[in-house]
Amino acid sequence: MLKLIRYLKQVKWPILAIMLLLVVQAWCDLSLPQYTSDIVDIGIQQGGIEHAAPDQIRDETMENLKLFMEEDDWNKVEAAYTLGEDGIWYRNSVNESTLEELDEVFGMPMLMLSAMEEQGMDAATLQAMLTSGQMTLEQLEAMADQAMEQFGSQSDMIVEQKALLFVKEEYAAMGLDLDQIQMNYLLSTGGRMLGIALLMAVAAILVGLLASRTAAQLGMSLRGDVFKTVMSFSNTEIDKFSTASLITRSTNDIQQVQMVVVLMLRIVIYAPILGIGGIIKVATTHTGMEWIIAVAVGSALVLVALLMSLALPKFKRMQTLVDKMNLVSREILTGLPVIRAFSREKHEEKRFDLANLDLKKTQLFTNRVMTFMMPMMMLLMNGVSILIVWNGGHGIDAGTMQVGDMIAFITYTMQIVMSFLMIAMIAIFLPRASVAAGRIDEVLQTKPVIRDKRKVKDNTREQWQGVVAFEDVSFRYPDAGADVLEHITFTAQPGQTTAIIGSTGSGKSTLLNLIPRFFDVSYGRITMDGVDIRDLSQHKLHELLGYVPQKGVLFSGDIESNLKFGGADITDQAMEEAAEIAQAKEFIDSKPDGYQTPIAQGGTNVSGGQKQRLSIARAIAKNPRVFLFDDSFSALDYKTDVILRRALNEKVKDATVIIVAQRISTILHADQIVVLDEGKIAGIGTHEELMKNCPTYQEIARSQLSAAELGGEGA
Repeated sequence: MLKLIRYLKQVKWPILAIMLLLVVQAWCDLSLPQYTSDIVDIGIQQGGIEHAAPDQIRDETMENLKLFMEEDDWNKVEAAYTLGEDGIWYRNSVNESTLEELDEVFGMPMLMLSAMEEQGMDAATLQAMLTSGQMTLEQLEAMADQAMEQFGSQSDMIVEQKALLFVKEEYAAMGLDLDQIQMNYLLSTGGRMLGIALLMAVAAILVGLLASRTAAQLGMSLRGDVFKTVMSFSNTEIDKFSTASLITRSTNDIQQVQMVVVLMLRIVIYAPILGIGGIIKVATTHTGMEWIIAVAVGSALVLVALLMSLALPKFKRMQTLVDKMNLVSREILTGLPVIRAFSREKHEEKRFDLANLDLKKTQLFTNRVMTFMMPMMMLLMNGVSILIVWNGGHGIDAGTMQVGDMIAFITYTMQIVMSFLMIAMIAIFLPRASVAAGRIDEVLQTKPVIRDKRKVKDNTREQWQGVVAFEDVSFRYPDAGADVLEHITFTAQPGQTTAIIGSTGSGKSTLLNLIPRFFDVSYGRITMDGVDIRDLSQHKLHELLGYVPQKGVLFSGDIESNLKFGGADITDQAMEEAAEIAQAKEFIDSKPDGYQTPIAQGGTNVSGGQKQRLSIARAIAKNPRVFLFDDSFSALDYKTDVILRRALNEKVKDATVIIVAQRISTILHADQIVVLDEGKIAGIGTHEELMKNCPTYQEIARSQLSAAELGGEGA
């Protein structure tokens, strides 16, 4: 999987943007629980009064509070407040840290003043006692310390609550509308929550958009690179992977990687940010319930580890089963006529059902594991919520915790657990994607056996004649124990037709496939105008060749696009001339759309003979220096074959023509006939010469031609 991460370098800027947006999204996500806590604690329980340092306070009340303040504390208050002409102190605009200091400064004096008023002692009496010496300031401070010791661990919270209640009563005494104060706080806090929620939604949408585009870009790059790599493969590499497997790797496997990349960009990066942020937020709540998070995360990890140990082996096996399913499907669909002809439908249905059933069982198992995970995680999360409420309820009852703090703690805990859950869910998908990535990388890292040299000799000739020479060529297939071709030597000259004939399995098509380098020779060499074809680039070599395979291959499009397949420089005139030579013009003109007649995939909407003639016309339209016909006339009737070859001879007088044939009638008038027998040359010459001195050729001729025809040839 790491090998494919290099493709993400192509989209580094979108990934950076995604990371920044995820930080914004996480900040928003982590901010909302605190606002919820504030609405419950401050907006509802405290009536919207947020600070012990009042926004405004009467002068007489300030003077009373001053009695309980040290000189440094009073200096801070005096610096932060301004006394108005109406006898009211107004708080100046101060920063958050100064405001927190003022809350501490006002807290204890407000608590002490409230306590004395509850005991029936007013501020004037206290002032008189301090003036007369009946009570000193030190004694007053000692009384405050003693009260704080009685409150114990609840002291800070009780001081805060008493101070806020004092401020509320002060506002009421001043005639301020407490309901309006509460409503203003709720509206402002709710508005901020709404803004943060909208910002988080925008960030999430942009992350989803960028992640999808990034993954799509990665998928497109991978598909392009895999396609280019496969296009450079020789038959050796194609056989190694199999066509079905290459299709699966180019589609299903890349889709798996693309899906995981989306999840990685949206979740794997986001989950740690959210989890770490949640832990930091929990640490600032001072609830004493941090141990619950450890229990929740530990339980989640144990559950995920257990389920992963069951699911991972099945995920790894699934890709192999998908390959098998594609292979069986492809074989059945391509061989459907044969299957029907031999009445093997039931057998093939059973074979398909077996592959389908194996895949279904594996998918059902993994889906059941995934289905089982979600209820268990929900049970765990709900259990953690109950545990938090249980412990938090005791804290609220004891006065050490507020309701809003408990709600915020629950939310943060769920975010932390969900972060680990999201990472665990990705870990479930990663193995299958990792297998898919490995299969893709295996294709990308495969070096073709047949590839161009660093320095090629494409420009050694201004004009290429097309002289093809086999010089002591031998060839064996990879991992084969014996040579298929042995010591083949002959030369095919321009303006001549060289035919290759032999019994089935003698190596005729293999010999022809060596010329375009579908395989490379094992020994010896093949030259084009004296240059070893391995010293030419494959592009240049193929540019000189016109190849017609044994089985005609057409591509989806129309007749024109197929005939001009050899290059964009092919004119309409050259196309029509090629069609006429290949005896395809008559049936093309008979169609309503002519050359724009659609061709289905694989040419399934034309007959075998028409397909073959279009394949021949495609090669002629290219106007190559060498024509390679791999038994390309076998699908044609005798009359069409004769007319086509006669027209072809007139058209390609200067080109080299090499024909692989099964029928002697096709090659009777060839300038040179190469007879193969078990991979070796049994004879070379014209038809007349071979009938005199080549027993192998004579045997083939007698099996195909009558005695009268042989006599007519003067054998």
